[in-house]
Amino acid sequence: MAAPQFSPDLQNRYDQLSAALPPLGLMTYGSVHPKRVPVPGYDSGTLILIGAASTFWQVLSTAPEGRDNRPDPVDRYSRRVIERLARHHGAQNAEFPFCGPPYAPFVAWALASGRAFTSPSQLLVHDEVGMLNSYRGALFFDETFATPPPRLSRSPCASCVARPCLSACPAHALVDEGPYKLAACHNHLDTPQGAECMASGCIARRACPLSDGAGRQPAQSAHHMRYFHRP
Repeated sequence: MAAPQFSPDLQNRYDQLSAALPPLGLMTYGSVHPKRVPVPGYDSGTLILIGAASTFWQVLSTAPEGRDNRPDPVDRYSRRVIERLARHHGAQNAEFPFCGPPYAPFVAWALASGRAFTSPSQLLVHDEVGMLNSYRGALFFDETFATPPPRLSRSPCASCVARPCLSACPAHALVDEGPYKLAACHNHLDTPQGAECMASGCIARRACPLSDGAGRQPAQSAHHMRYFHRP
């Protein structure tokens, strides 16, 4: 497939967008040029993937969505600020992993970016935030502009000898090459031994060496666990 032709008039587009994300508790999780790497939904332009940064929970706690005691504060905040980014930066579409069905193919887009990989446990691992990745949205631009290349040339799991994503799970719900044993996970979370996962996040996800890069606060992980394991 032919490489995309980058517009010299848009060389600063990626940098401008990236600079706007940290005050919102967000960061770029990767990018895709559909002319170079085929992805579902688009065949040209530039797709920028956006995810939670280490400051996400701190920023959310002071936002209206974090203080109004209404359901789904994370998703409502993400949608509001990413749609605003789309308007300010000239994106044609704002996409979200939580809007559906049908749901946008964020897993396929993440893998196509070259910055996310399938771990031995079959969960996504990101080259910077590990298995604590939280994709909050994506912006699609009709224009094709330059973005940084992937940080790694191959999956970080290839050189991870310990593979704690498999051994750390107390419920043995994650096994080599899958499938994920969802029932075993939920059953464990109903026991007193599951309290640590509920309070601080999935032990297996946190055990990934790259997950330290997420700087995830326990309160944020606890919030996600409550949504994952509802009564």
